[in-house]
Amino acid sequence: MEAPELVRTLAVYLLPVLFAITLHEVAHGHAARQLGDPTAALLGRLSLNPLRHIDPIGTVLMPLLLYVGTGGAFVFGYAKPVPVDMRRLRHPKRDMVWVAFAGPAANLVQALLWAVLGTGLIVLGVEEPFFRLVCKAGVLVNLVMFAFNLLPLPPLDGGRIAVGLLPMALARPLARVERWGFFLVVGLVLLGVVTHYWMLPIMRFVLNLMRELLPALNTLLATLPSA
Repeated sequence: MEAPELVRTLAVYLLPVLFAITLHEVAHGHAARQLGDPTAALLGRLSLNPLRHIDPIGTVLMPLLLYVGTGGAFVFGYAKPVPVDMRRLRHPKRDMVWVAFAGPAANLVQALLWAVLGTGLIVLGVEEPFFRLVCKAGVLVNLVMFAFNLLPLPPLDGGRIAVGLLPMALARPLARVERWGFFLVVGLVLLGVVTHYWMLPIMRFVLNLMRELLPALNTLLATLPSA
């Protein structure tokens, strides 16, 4: 990939990605505090400063190397997870579901807000393509994070949600998957299973709902996949 194209891509995605990972993690921490666990708050992880949530390897180095190495075809990364002490939650098994869901929910809300902003630019006749690209990136990044994190495998949020919802006889074996969960998730991503059979169907479903609410979104997202 040529250096100017890489710089342009980084400029477009920088703000949406920083907002996406920061508010995702802060949402987890806020939900935990509301439900009885102040661990994240006490450690300063409810800050909107992205530097408190960035993992140098998972958030910066790994996605950058994968983007350059695959020409933008495959990107994978992670933020520094917010610490949650389940023992301090008032109803640990039930409350962990809400704590886990708070992160993806924050991304879904952000996707909608970026869509509203982008369609607003179109309605107002703003022709500057950079601003439209940033809004489009905001929608895409947050929908990717929303769908990916709902995958029902620990240590992802969807896995924790599943553990909280399932009866104990099924929840315990699923929870034990967490020690290998990272490698299992990466393997499924590399095989294309997560993308084709999980993320794209969810993203298309959400996009179709958003297009119904905001018809001008079709112009902004013309190059994104549609159902």
